[in-house]
Amino acid sequence: MTKADIVDQIHDGVGLSKKESSDLVELVFDVLKSSLETCGRIKVSGFGNFEVRRKHKRMGRNPQTGEAIEITARNVLTFKASQVLKGALNRETV
Repeated sequence: MTKADIVDQIHDGVGLSKKESSDLVELVFDVLKSSLETCGRIKVSGFGNFEVRRKHKRMGRNPQTGEAIEITARNVLTFKASQVLKGALNRETV
């Protein structure tokens, strides 16, 4: 699913114009992004948790040459699905 698909579904489901739907989607993603930048954590009830985690620098190796290299420190985004979402994804169809 793309951002455009989300805009289309909001347009069809809620009845907002395409421009209003697009602005709404952009606003939601901007809020999520800024919240992750400042707080580092977002909990969406019934969906899951997003969390920014810090990975420290470490030694790794180049898989082509086998040469040891240093992997730089960085932030990574993790997502853990809620039990409600896991249940919905694993529902058996009859």
